[in-house]
Amino acid sequence: MSTEHSSNNYPKLHNAMWPGLVGKGSPGAEPCIDLDTMLDLTAKAEVGGIKFDGVDLFLFDPHVSIDADDDGIKRLADKVLARGFVVGSVVAPVWPPTGGGSAMGSEEDRRQFVGQVRKACRIGQRLRQLGARPHGVVRIDSACGVADWAKDPEGNQSKIAGTFAEACDVAEGFGERLAAEGEICWGGMHSWKNMVDLLERVGRPKTLGFQADMAHTLLYILGYNAPEDAMLPPDWDWSDPERLNQALKTLTAALRPWTIDFHVAQNDATVHGSGTHDKTGHHCLPNDPKGKLAITRHAGYWLRENDGPPTRAFRHICWDGCMFANSVMMKPETWNDILRAMIAVRNAHGWHE
Repeated sequence: MSTEHSSNNYPKLHNAMWPGLVGKGSPGAEPCIDLDTMLDLTAKAEVGGIKFDGVDLFLFDPHVSIDADDDGIKRLADKVLARGFVVGSVVAPVWPPTGGGSAMGSEEDRRQFVGQVRKACRIGQRLRQLGARPHGVVRIDSACGVADWAKDPEGNQSKIAGTFAEACDVAEGFGERLAAEGEICWGGMHSWKNMVDLLERVGRPKTLGFQADMAHTLLYILGYNAPEDAMLPPDWDWSDPERLNQALKTLTAALRPWTIDFHVAQNDATVHGSGTHDKTGHHCLPNDPKGKLAITRHAGYWLRENDGPPTRAFRHICWDGCMFANSVMMKPETWNDILRAMIAVRNAHGWHE
């Protein structure tokens, strides 16, 4: 991968902080990596004089308390700004174990879901007011499993849409936008067709959009939890790159118009779970020989429309690589390799301002 740099300075390049938390900290799992360490690892990464511009955050302890008061949010902003970063997108802790509730659950479950979105939007708004967050969304999902959703697909999809609509009302009050991350482990969002259906049911494109993660959306075309929506057969041997390209073009044509947040990622076409996290798309390092994605090329399917100019639908892109071993995450070369992949995406599909 070339390390030569273009004049493009957008989209800004962010690193996710939640790989220090996701799949960690529970019995039998590796310990969490604290926010200061994640920030420092990100700040030390550099390729050809280019560094990360910012970070995306999971609003949950031990990184960031969803109940942080104004003083706590100010300390967070100062911590990020001191390293030359800004905050981009933030993840609302909408799941039952983190204080939320299923978006298709009881009235109380749904009330708790919306309550966590409200708290996340408040933090996001305050970070903007402090000059620490120039762009980004609040990330949500349905906080429910596929098996439970499948017991009543129509009824449950309707409930999720209703909960998301309530969350949109809340977000608009804070001047925020919500992005639903398509992932095979979330009921009602576990296939590309279900994801489009959910977005259309809510029908609030100015407030609710899609967060595309390259690793998770690769599994959409394989139909891992929805074989009826697969674009490639289960016995496909990956020997025809053009067939993969066409499948990804079909997928992105359906979801790109909704996409307002984007994760650069690699996947080896398998699933992985760690700690308390369900099995989902297996994030790999960008140069993993088992990786199935041509990251730079395939990112362009999301960032451009039919090989046209960049859509400029989002001001930053973020690397997401969950459930890597701590030993891997503590290596400086890990983050330099990731930054190099991000730079290549921006060189190919970004723009200059």
